[in-house]
Amino acid sequence: MSQGRTLTFEIFRYDPQDSNDKPKMVQYQLPETPGMTVFIALNRLREEQDSSLQFDFVCRAGICGSCAMVINGLPTLACRTLTAKFASGHIRLMPLPGFELIGDLSVNTGKFMRQLAERLQLWLQPKVSDPDIHVLEAPMDPAEAAKLYELERCVECGVCVSACATKQMRDTFVGAVGLMKIARFELDSRDSRTADDFYHVIGNQDGVFGCMTLLGCQDTCPKDLPHMQQIAYLRRKMVASI
Repeated sequence: MSQGRTLTFEIFRYDPQDSNDKPKMVQYQLPETPGMTVFIALNRLREEQDSSLQFDFVCRAGICGSCAMVINGLPTLACRTLTAKFASGHIRLMPLPGFELIGDLSVNTGKFMRQLAERLQLWLQPKVSDPDIHVLEAPMDPAEAAKLYELERCVECGVCVSACATKQMRDTFVGAVGLMKIARFELDSRDSRTADDFYHVIGNQDGVFGCMTLLGCQDTCPKDLPHMQQIAYLRRKMVASI
C-alpha cells in the first residue's frame, strides 16, 4: 500500500421512503490510513462528509454480521475488509441483493431471518414434551456438541444468500443459511424430528434439491462454514428417507 494515497468510494444511494429520490451512485474521496477497513472508511465518510449515509454496524469485529454489503462485486463484511487489498484505490459499495432495502447500504436481513425461522421451524423440538424441571439435564456427547457448535457459528449476515445464484433466480429458495440451520437440528439428538419430518420441509426444489452447487455460499461465507458439506449431508438423509 502506498502511504497517503486517496481512496475513491463509489456508493449506492437511495432512500425508498422518499418518493422523490432515485437510485444513484455517488463518489466520495477519503485519505487512506494504515489498517483502514471499509467499515472505518464509511464511519469517517458519515462523520466528516455526509451524515445522511445509511449503513449498518454493531460489533465491528465480524461477529454480528450487520455490516455485510457488496464490495467491488463480492458480498462480504465491511469490518473485515481492508482497503489496502484494493490496489486501484477505487472501492464500489452496493447493498446486499435479495433483501428488502432500508436505505443506501442498509438492508433488512432481520426480517428475512425471522420469516425463514418461522417457515422452517428453526427451534429445538424436544423429544420430551413436558420435562421434569427437577431432573438434571442429560449431558451431551462432546463430539456431538462440537458438531453443533460448528454450525452455530453462523452470524446471519446474509452474505451466502446474496452470493447464491439459485436464491437470486428463485425467491422461495431457503438458501444456505436455512439449510445450515436445518442441519444443526437434524444433528441434535435432543430434537424429536426425523429425516422424514425434515424431508417435508426441505425435500424439494425450494430446499435441499434446489441447490445448483455453484459454491457461492462456501466461497463468500465470512465464518468459513461448511455449507456444501452440510447440504450434501442433508441430501443423503433426504434421499434415504424417500
